[in-house]
Amino acid sequence: MSDPISALINLQFSPAVPIPEHLVGEVQSKLAYVDEAIRSARIAPSGDQITLEIQEGAANRQDAIQEKVQRVVHSMVKGAFKPKIQVLEDHLDRPVIFDRDPMEELAARGEVSQEADGIFSLGPMLTRLIAYFEGHFEHLAATFEAVPYRFPTLIPARYLERVNYFRSFPHSLTFVTHLREDLDAIDHFALHAACDEHGLNVPAESFSRIKTLLSPAVCYHLYFTLADSTLQSGSLAATAVGNCFRYESSNLASLERLWNFTMREVIFVGSKDYVLENREIARQRMMPVLEELGLAYRVESATDPFFVGEFRKQAAFQSAFQLKFEIRARLPFKDSTLAVGSYNYHQDFFGRHLNIQLPDGSPAHTGCVAFGLERMAFAFLAQYGLDSENWPSSVRQAVNG
Repeated sequence: MSDPISALINLQFSPAVPIPEHLVGEVQSKLAYVDEAIRSARIAPSGDQITLEIQEGAANRQDAIQEKVQRVVHSMVKGAFKPKIQVLEDHLDRPVIFDRDPMEELAARGEVSQEADGIFSLGPMLTRLIAYFEGHFEHLAATFEAVPYRFPTLIPARYLERVNYFRSFPHSLTFVTHLREDLDAIDHFALHAACDEHGLNVPAESFSRIKTLLSPAVCYHLYFTLADSTLQSGSLAATAVGNCFRYESSNLASLERLWNFTMREVIFVGSKDYVLENREIARQRMMPVLEELGLAYRVESATDPFFVGEFRKQAAFQSAFQLKFEIRARLPFKDSTLAVGSYNYHQDFFGRHLNIQLPDGSPAHTGCVAFGLERMAFAFLAQYGLDSENWPSSVRQAVNG
């Protein structure tokens, strides 16, 4: 959480390498992780100017902060090419009846209560709206006869290491620890633990070594349950909903980007043809649902938010093989879009790294269809507003009873 009492100063400079338009958003999002003193970062749409808000106390480190920013720019931009965006569905021009940020009214009605950066409690209307959307996603899962699973919120560090998560997404990890099994450390904590504007004020040596993290995705748990085994049936369709955690620093904003969010996934494990066929069938089955909602959206190829060192290589790979397509809903109040769901194909990555075999001994392929429940509700309200009289009748009846 940002320090509310620190004054801020602006730092403006030009990037050492021109930032192409298609990378402005990606580079800007990564600048939040460059230095703890950065409170916000903005890159001009033309890509020729960077503006940082930094804590006044870091004024004597401006050169060092600027040097780190330039390293990020160089790593992400040098040699990068503009990927060809494949659009599978385009309904962004559907008319919408609302054009304001719904967060202010949600807060005024008590439908959102911010507990910390990226952490919100949701009220009755939002809860029922999310339940309505999830009902559609559960129906989608049922059309595949997907078997239900429940997964823990915690995930072992050793599992994430097996799938290279530490290298690809280190910036988004959320670590879990506990007090050491030591009487002195526990007594000291009980007597002296206190919070200030920076967080919990406790000696670092009080905590145990980190063995677990908060889970960043739902489907990972299924793949770990299948690790080092043969999928005797040859294929598996499963579904689960769970809390996911991805830290996004100062990028955390409203219900668009949450540290703690909820995902419903339909997961496929089997041959390449099985996974790709079902991913496409899932997309086609979701089309009439989104049409019934009247949602303004587009389905287009995309990449995951890889960190700086892996971004250029991994993003190019995903783009080349069309591994990820996002459902991007229109946000009229800011003339942009928000990813509310995705259709993903992992090839045999998890099969190889986790030793999940098909009956013929080959590594299994995997894929998933994932929906961000809070984002789905936020995008809907951004297009329709909070007056349920303006909602599609099916949504109004489900939420109002």
